[in-house]
Amino acid sequence: MSNRVETKLAELGLTLPEPAAPVATYVPAVEAGGLLHISGQISFAADGSLMTGRLGEDRDLDYGVEAARRCAVMLVAQMKRALGGLERVERIVKLGVFVNSAPGFTDQPKVANGASDLMVALFGDAGRHARSAVGVASLPLGVAVEIDAIVQVQSAL
Repeated sequence: MSNRVETKLAELGLTLPEPAAPVATYVPAVEAGGLLHISGQISFAADGSLMTGRLGEDRDLDYGVEAARRCAVMLVAQMKRALGGLERVERIVKLGVFVNSAPGFTDQPKVANGASDLMVALFGDAGRHARSAVGVASLPLGVAVEIDAIVQVQSAL
């Protein structure tokens, strides 16, 4: 799986960033019972700057989709660090997508597709997952999107 994912990332013009460090009292990922639970990853642009704003207020749908996609890239970076590579990833089980939304903004599922589509592109059928997509009044550091994940992993050798 690792080579396939790395090849697909390159084909898409994406590189994995340095995994983001926690900004509070938690760890980026916990492996337990064959699952890797990844803490919420916020939206960083490719240049490392925060992707901030509220969808339906000062940011549009396309911006939100890209912010979700960038969160997914960071999730993969966290997987790679936590597991020592991507070869142990068996399946993306669930994504929890939080969208900084203005009242009346109802396209959270479309925003979440930015992450979901990337997971399928990278992991194939193993990237198809359950998901929730919810609008929230604010997110840490004013970011547009935050996503957490549950990933099924092979046991360590």
